[in-house]
Amino acid sequence: MGTFSQHRAPRSVAKSFGITKSFGKPKSIGGPKSFFKAKSYLVAASALAVAAPMLSAVRAADLPAANAGADWYTGAQQQSVDDSWAVAVDGSTSVTSNSSAFGSMTVTAAPGGPPTQSGVRIRVEGIAGTYSYPGRAVGARINGFQQEGGLLTGYEWIWRDAALAGYIGFNVRSNQLSQPDPGNPVVGTGVGLKVAGSLYATPTDRTMVSAYGSYSTKFNAYYSRLRVGYMVADGVYIGPEALFLGDDFFRQYRVGAHLTGLSFGPVQVSLGAGYVQDRVQGSGYYSSVEARANF
Repeated sequence: MGTFSQHRAPRSVAKSFGITKSFGKPKSIGGPKSFFKAKSYLVAASALAVAAPMLSAVRAADLPAANAGADWYTGAQQQSVDDSWAVAVDGSTSVTSNSSAFGSMTVTAAPGGPPTQSGVRIRVEGIAGTYSYPGRAVGARINGFQQEGGLLTGYEWIWRDAALAGYIGFNVRSNQLSQPDPGNPVVGTGVGLKVAGSLYATPTDRTMVSAYGSYSTKFNAYYSRLRVGYMVADGVYIGPEALFLGDDFFRQYRVGAHLTGLSFGPVQVSLGAGYVQDRVQGSGYYSSVEARANF
């Protein structure tokens, strides 16, 4: 906190309490009453002098840092810009009551400079999962297995309260079925052109908007997600989400809620759950867990 001499009261304060500039002698000592009165003034002025810098520090702690930004993926507030990391790794899992489970991993690098500044990006993606559905053409339940990998390059624009990125590249996708199904054209392995885009913004101090979309010419596969959130804790948002995904065989939409911005050490986590409607499987429920770490 510092010594007493480091927190002297301003001269105007000392004068109003009848204290001399030396901060040790009262203006006049006219007896015990005057002495104790002057002593009381001295104690009060000393308390104000010590409390003033502490109150200023508390007020400053309540104000956001001038260069505070927001992580585009989770929405967690950053009190300072960290340029020490060069690669971001995103992982996710999603499970539905309609007999499907998928996991994905994406590695994004900024080869041209700090990832906290606008510049070129390179992404490597991997997806794997399993699903099942009633094969009406064969009168039996079909189990499916999917693997996909992609390599994309693009550019990301970063501002104080928003980040926008666009990517283009190719993906290799493979779908296998437990038995042939004439009613399902999404079978085999092939290469497609893939495009993707992402947006993250904080329109106000306590709100966020996050959007992602992708499309591949292989099986005409598409995926899109929109999230809107309101801050309920420091960097933690809660709100609704909507997803639309499909290909040449299935179409599905999901509507639910998300909790975004949870931090566990260097890992930032997002949770989601809600209702799903599938063209082939009908209605059900879904849950998802996503995580990001920077290296």
